Amino acid sequence: MSIASATEALLAYRHADGHWVFELEADSTIPSEYILLRHYLAEPIDVVLEAKIGTYLRRTQGAHGGWPLVHDGPFDMSASVKSYFALKMIGDSVDAAHMVKAREAIRARGGAANSNVLTRFLLALYGVVSWRAVPVLPIEIVLLPIWSPFHLYKISYWARTTIVPLMVLAVLKPRAKNPTGVGIEELFLQDTKSVGMNPKAPHQSWGWFLLFRGIDGILRVIEPHLPKKLRERAIASALAFTEERLNGEDGMGAIYPSMANIVMMYDALGKDDHFPPRAIARRAIDKLLVIGEEEAYCQPCLSPVWDTALTCHALQEVGGANALAKAKQGLDWLKPRQVLDVKGDWAVKAPNIRPGGWPFQYNNAHYPDLDDTAVVVMAMDRAQRHAGSKEYATAIARGREWIEGMQSRDGGWAAFDVNNLEYYLNNLPFADHGALLDPPTEDVTARCVSMLAQVGEFTQSSKAVAEGIAYLRRTQHAEGSWYGRWGLNYIYGTWSVLCALNAAGIDHQDPMIRKAVEWLVSIQSWDGGWGEDAISYRLDYSGYEQAPSTSSQTAWALLGLMAAGEVEHPAVARGVNYLKNAQTENGLWDEQRYTATGFPRVFYLRYHGYSKFFPLWALARYRNLRSTNV
Repeated sequence: MSIASATEALLAYRHADGHWVFELEADSTIPSEYILLRHYLAEPIDVVLEAKIGTYLRRTQGAHGGWPLVHDGPFDMSASVKSYFALKMIGDSVDAAHMVKAREAIRARGGAANSNVLTRFLLALYGVVSWRAVPVLPIEIVLLPIWSPFHLYKISYWARTTIVPLMVLAVLKPRAKNPTGVGIEELFLQDTKSVGMNPKAPHQSWGWFLLFRGIDGILRVIEPHLPKKLRERAIASALAFTEERLNGEDGMGAIYPSMANIVMMYDALGKDDHFPPRAIARRAIDKLLVIGEEEAYCQPCLSPVWDTALTCHALQEVGGANALAKAKQGLDWLKPRQVLDVKGDWAVKAPNIRPGGWPFQYNNAHYPDLDDTAVVVMAMDRAQRHAGSKEYATAIARGREWIEGMQSRDGGWAAFDVNNLEYYLNNLPFADHGALLDPPTEDVTARCVSMLAQVGEFTQSSKAVAEGIAYLRRTQHAEGSWYGRWGLNYIYGTWSVLCALNAAGIDHQDPMIRKAVEWLVSIQSWDGGWGEDAISYRLDYSGYEQAPSTSSQTAWALLGLMAAGEVEHPAVARGVNYLKNAQTENGLWDEQRYTATGFPRVFYLRYHGYSKFFPLWALARYRNLRSTNV
């Protein structure tokens, strides 16, 4: 029943126009911020929606009393502070058992003063802490020349789209309307107005941190005295940047933080809720809501291109007239979403490259990404080969051209930008999350190498592929694994790289492939599956961190082993049996654990589609390679 029932169940999620999009769940911070945004703006209270979000927040509270970043994860201060604040705003009594437990957990860990920078900005906007508790963000930064040590185009797209409206807020220093007057002073161990700047983050070096802290101190003195005309010009530049990228009802950057900051920015500038740019951004936020019968939450963004492309790969592996027809309809839905007419922010560092990428979301023309583009191109190429057609040839050529042009000088590829290698910027006081940049990573590099190899480029004939393979050789860990930036974690990275090496024609007996195979086999769980914990992203990495097996991580391990030529390995048979035994009556797999990554150590993702298409893909690949029934 495995492949047939899983295919039928996956096809049931298909939208009428041929695409797939599954829920994309983060931790409790985004739904909490959504509640706080509504009260910040004094919007009419939606009692039913707030009750459903409250139910979600109470369910996701951890046994430790706070809120984790992943399912059953350890306490996280910022998630806990925001969740407590949102529940109190909804109307939960501070004397309720869950609120007492949360408050005690927060205070026992030093109190809300130990929150991260973005949480501190929210608390400053609410007047809980003073603006002394956050880094200075002079709006005049937007006017700096590209050669300056800090520039908007030297940080990642997600940081750029979040920080531009935030800088306007930091200058204007508005106050949340907060009509019910809710505060959270009880979460602090000291006078809230005495809270100073955030301490050095673990990833930051003392030298750089002290330098930037000193600069922050100087800016704090001179920032109020900067010329008014210069400030007005900077705000106008920030607004121009924002309005060029508003992206309709898909939102600037198509991510929640930038959308929310834009709405608050326009509110601070005196624009009412009928002002078109504000109204559009506000509607974009509500499109992120997932509202069920009992619970509701807000997604950080939407993932239709990624979900559709990966589903098409799984269906192509399944084969058969129906699955292939549905995959083609998915590819036909994807084809017009290729960005061919907008040179996005990436073009600042790659001005001579023609656009040709796909975004992750429904629309995000300024910010296509290389991972999605590579996955779409590979699915289109496979469909063409099967049909003996050339109907996607132009799309494939433009995607290939764009990705080749986006290779960084170290031989790797990043997610959205090229040569975003200014690592010193992660020492800024604002960068306590350690994710201010978008440098090349092993998983994205592997996907780009896989795509280029599939369309006919190899190390002997392609400088890009040769340098990509060299990058992957350099980045392999001693035990044989590769880092996974966007999936959790070394299992994801190792699967991605093994597929790339196989596609590029690297001999399966190559030492790096053998080491990777040995590593994957060595971490297989007793039940035949594979699992890895989010703690594996810790800075003092000392090896694989075991966790309960999941269907998606098991599928990655299986696909990696099979790419390395190990289809007959006993570990593969055990992994296949794990997937067959874990399959539920509805044909799919139940996966509560988070297996994807937004920002290592601070933000994780649960793609609800991963447990639907990755196990099917692995089972179908196993069947095809062994010509056996599964």
